[in-house]
Amino acid sequence: METYKNVFTNGEITVTYEPCKCIHAEKCAKGLSEVFRTTVIPWINLDASNAQRIIRQIKKCPSGALQYKENNFA
Repeated sequence: METYKNVFTNGEITVTYEPCKCIHAEKCAKGLSEVFRTTVIPWINLDASNAQRIIRQIKKCPSGALQYKENNFA
């Protein structure tokens, strides 16, 4: 069985996903389905929306399985 890294970046932000924490409330997919896709791998596509919308949706994750950090290249 192939395993996948659960770290995604678009250059502006990096998103991590901890599947063991996830309670499958699906708030991510229901709120921003173009980014958090439940039927394809990799299931997170950060290029499908802007960073601020993604961050707002991640903050709604009830389990904390989704986290983000802003990449500062200054």
